[in-house]
Amino acid sequence: MNYWLVKQEPSVYNYDKLIQEKKTVWDGVHNNLALKHIRSMKKGDKALFYHTGDEKQAVGIIEITTNPYPNPKEDDKRFVVMDVKPISRLKRPVTLGEMKTYKIFKNWELLRISRLSVMPVPKEIWDEIIRKSNS
Repeated sequence: MNYWLVKQEPSVYNYDKLIQEKKTVWDGVHNNLALKHIRSMKKGDKALFYHTGDEKQAVGIIEITTNPYPNPKEDDKRFVVMDVKPISRLKRPVTLGEMKTYKIFKNWELLRISRLSVMPVPKEIWDEIIRKSNS
């Protein structure tokens, strides 16, 4: 299993809405690097749901429920999507500001490529975010 982080502006779509809907198609990604990451996802992988904008914090865990497939709303097959479902809300959101204070996060894409909407999460970073959420 691999771990990911997916970002969304909470005023557009947030973790509460995903819980309410029970599943969604993760679409709207057009950045080449983010699309490359989506193509690497597999059914059963887990991802952090990250609220961007004013919040800038990891708020929940989701599961990738399908392998990537071409976005049916797009004419270009390079635009791929995947289906996701909520697993659990983090006990406490972990903010970007908090992450910036710890050395373990310093080379991670979230801090280096701030506009990237989909990125891998190394296992040690995943574990640290879960640990911080539980503290």
